[in-house]
Amino acid sequence: MSSSPQYRRVLLKLSGEALASLESTGSGHKKFGIDPKMLEKLAQDILSVHQTGLEIALVVGGGNIYRGAQADAYPSTDRTSADHMGMLATTINGLALKSALEHYGMPVSLMSAMPIPNVCETFTRRKAVEALNKKHVLICVAGTGNPYFTTDSAAALRACELNCDLLLKATKVAGIYTADPNHHASAEFLPRLTYREVIERKLKVMDMTAITLAKENKIPIAVFSIYENNGFGKVLNKATQFTIIS
Repeated sequence: MSSSPQYRRVLLKLSGEALASLESTGSGHKKFGIDPKMLEKLAQDILSVHQTGLEIALVVGGGNIYRGAQADAYPSTDRTSADHMGMLATTINGLALKSALEHYGMPVSLMSAMPIPNVCETFTRRKAVEALNKKHVLICVAGTGNPYFTTDSAAALRACELNCDLLLKATKVAGIYTADPNHHASAEFLPRLTYREVIERKLKVMDMTAITLAKENKIPIAVFSIYENNGFGKVLNKATQFTIIS
């Protein structure tokens, strides 16, 4: 697979839920845990892009294990503690991804926004850029390291810090629609949007902090389906359906 020469370094945002199931809908779809088959699929998709020489950073969520924003469901847990639990959940996912990528022979650097010295390095921009320059796949976990910020915001922040050419947001459907296409047959696909349109229409593809960060730093966002075979690489080659926000 040949990747587009317009990209040198990209950041892929994976939700925690994406790791939970190889199936996007139906009885086989799961929202919790880690599906070994999905890990293998993701590793193969990332490998095909890594082999082109493209520099790849990943930010992974933790919603398949614990989501801090759902703290209201646990009255005895305050939001800050819940968000820290969510950060630890992303670290579990990061370790699983690291092992899967290394199994396929890729060099990987795992960096956390909060210190976990016995598990991984603490993120600094200098170390992260060095890892990318060495063609390591960089996995960033623990969000921004601060409560009240989503992993989408963390993805936009890391994309800015690392001077990425493109931020890819992997979702359950192939791009952005006017409604959920899994539930609304009349949902209209939106192939291209501006940052302002996403903000004004309050489209929930990413939170507004993430969209604003990308807008201010002129980083385009590609929204695509994580379930398509080699969807990551196909987006880079414009060989599949996806939405571009710019």
